Amino acid sequence: MKKLFGILFVAGLVTGSAVADDAEVSARIAAVGSTCMQGDDCAAAPAPAAAAGPKSGKDVYTGFCTTCHSAGLMGAPKLGTAADWAPRISKGVDTLYTHAIAGFNAMPPKGMCAACSDDEIKAAVDYMLDGSK
Repeated sequence: MKKLFGILFVAGLVTGSAVADDAEVSARIAAVGSTCMQGDDCAAAPAPAAAAGPKSGKDVYTGFCTTCHSAGLMGAPKLGTAADWAPRISKGVDTLYTHAIAGFNAMPPKGMCAACSDDEIKAAVDYMLDGSK
């Protein structure tokens, strides 16, 4: 019985490989993605230019802060809610900057924007303060 199963198994493999055509095999083993070489049609479109200069406070807020500060997650003061910000503002804006840069309670340092400069984080704090008066 084992020999019969072995013969049928091998016969199935041989038959299965004979059925697959070259196009199907090529499609299955093709590399994911593509490479665009100079001179190809796909190379004609220029790459988008990297942003020059610092990000605005609004850009930092929209890209990183909005997740917690729009919904008040984990106690984050909500943008536009003066009552959430009042006790924090009473400690002084420098304290807010320090907490935003170094992290405070559940907030991670720089709100997870490791690539942001201290000045960009301060601009985001200013943006939230201006929008929460």
